[in-house]
Amino acid sequence: MNGINRQGIGMTSQRTRTRLVDRLTQEGISNQKVLDIIASTPRHVFVDEAISHRAYEDTALPIGRGQTISQPYVVARMTELLLQFGDVKKVLEIGTGSGYQTSILAQIFEQVYSVERIQALQQKAKRILRQLKLTNVKYHYGDGFDGWPGDTEEFDGIIVTAAPAAVPQRLLSQLSEGGILIIPVGGQHDVQTLKLIQRSGEDFDIHELEKVRFVPLLNGATE
Repeated sequence: MNGINRQGIGMTSQRTRTRLVDRLTQEGISNQKVLDIIASTPRHVFVDEAISHRAYEDTALPIGRGQTISQPYVVARMTELLLQFGDVKKVLEIGTGSGYQTSILAQIFEQVYSVERIQALQQKAKRILRQLKLTNVKYHYGDGFDGWPGDTEEFDGIIVTAAPAAVPQRLLSQLSEGGILIIPVGGQHDVQTLKLIQRSGEDFDIHELEKVRFVPLLNGATE
């Protein structure tokens, strides 16, 4: 696949991925579609070769520029939550990062829009997703606090893969009626909470789910 070893060997083999899925099941992930896609997605291609042997551990791993590829449990949990709430077709992701979460979303939902503030990371992620033949993703390089550019786009689901100190109002405004925002909230050195927010007209129902640990969501864009 244009240089991508999708199958993997040794510590990146299908057997290792199956063990990861077994662990996710034990941790409470129950959506079979999510589990199947995680089992078939080559997480090792989203990290540097030097740490690829750790790709199927249930842990976040560094991808450079102070960023991480999210823990598989968190990826599965956030994706599963979107699937629990109605007919989600159009999803916005804040924080392309390595592209791993993006790839999971692109295999489940019809349209994925992804925003990344670090240009080098997004360019690398785009190359990998192109090689994986995931073509239903649109990308924007910019500040995640601003959501998707323009005033006409609304989304059935929004996933944020870094933690702001407070929920950005711009993201709430880009939810469609009944839309779901999944977001970790809290300072870098504070306890962070994963929140599910559902839009009902001009009101927003907020549910606090579980404690999490994410890198901070930062303002601005950088190369």
